Amino acid sequence: MSKSLASQSEKNNVIRVSIVEDDTAVREILKDWMGRATGFKFISGFACAEDGLAELPRQKPDVVLMDIKLPGISGVECVRQLKPRLPLTQFLMHTVYEDSNHIFNALQSGATGYLLKQASHDELLAAIRYVHAGGSPMTSYIARRVAQCFPNTPAKSESDDKSLSPRERDVLEMLARGFLYKEIAEALSIGVRTVDTHIRRIYEKLHVRSRAQAVARYVNFQSADGQPTSRH
Repeated sequence: MSKSLASQSEKNNVIRVSIVEDDTAVREILKDWMGRATGFKFISGFACAEDGLAELPRQKPDVVLMDIKLPGISGVECVRQLKPRLPLTQFLMHTVYEDSNHIFNALQSGATGYLLKQASHDELLAAIRYVHAGGSPMTSYIARRVAQCFPNTPAKSESDDKSLSPRERDVLEMLARGFLYKEIAEALSIGVRTVDTHIRRIYEKLHVRSRAQAVARYVNFQSADGQPTSRH
């Protein structure tokens, strides 16, 4: 492989991270972690949601670490406004809140997962890698709580469910079981880009914006069919 191709390949593997955090000390620590870690690039940091809303759509980071409690617009509302404008960006809530209300509100807004601020350096980097690879740190309990946020309309759910192709249903089931995009691709003998295409179509058909919401709909489908949800 030529040096230019190797350099491009290495660049493509770098995860570009932005941070929205009002605590200057925490923001600087996270910036330092991103700057020192192999495979990561810190591209921007913001002290409030308003600045993030103005700049992030232009920067298009791969992953955004988002605090929940911010001055002015909250982190949850910030994600809700940004996700339609940045459909390929993964939002990882970085918060001190452990209660399910904050967690499922964040997931419902379009966040991919959540991480507590007491997480170590290694745990944070692992979570960002996992989210970027297609994972979502979410328990089945949280998925069921998110499911409760959707209107209880079995007829609509059944219709949405039947609109999925057999392959899309396979992909959705594997998403619900916690598989990464690469693992889904290997299990179904398809490419990762094909998996991404299936997932985007699933989102469109189910009228959702995130993996968390798609899994919540899957939980509803299973409950309507009288089938137990997976426990993994």
